[in-house]
Amino acid sequence: MNSSNSTTIHVSETKAEAKGKAPLIATPIVATTKATPHPNAGWKKGAAIFDFLLRLAAIAATLAAATTMGTTDETLPFFTQFFQFQASFDDLPAFMFFVVATAIASGYLALSLPFSLVSIFRPHAQRIRLLLIICDTVALALTTAGAASATAIVYLAHNGNTSANWVAICQQFTDFCQRVSGAVVASFIAVVLFMLLVMMSALALRKH
Repeated sequence: MNSSNSTTIHVSETKAEAKGKAPLIATPIVATTKATPHPNAGWKKGAAIFDFLLRLAAIAATLAAATTMGTTDETLPFFTQFFQFQASFDDLPAFMFFVVATAIASGYLALSLPFSLVSIFRPHAQRIRLLLIICDTVALALTTAGAASATAIVYLAHNGNTSANWVAICQQFTDFCQRVSGAVVASFIAVVLFMLLVMMSALALRKH
């Protein structure tokens, strides 16, 4: 006597199979998929293009600020036997720091252009955006520090300080003061552009 139980399942033939008319090979089913565009793709690409244009403008602003301040030098046409009246940017550490800060910012912006181009062709590249927003924030802080330090010296050059017996020198060194004032204005334009870059990158990361 066999102790194991076996179950037999009988499958009835269809009428088409019984007559030999049923197909032997099943017809393959082809599934087609259609790629749907990301709803934010157009907005992100437009933001990446605007980011690239902002970087070009910021390069022009920082480069103008660095070169203008770095070439500022004026010597008065009169002098004495022992003194020659001259004003140069390297006489003041704040102006030297300004030149270094804006030059570093300008160099960074030039190096960031290829990454900005990649963001145009790959608008959903989140890591590139994250890298740019970190570096832009550092450059923003550096440029702001340079602009603020130079602004304090330019203010003293125009107005002086009676409490410290510092005399305003812009009445004598007019060209010098005009050039350093223009460099400071250009640096603050760069600061505003950096702020826009940071906000654009943050907004793009938020909508990712």
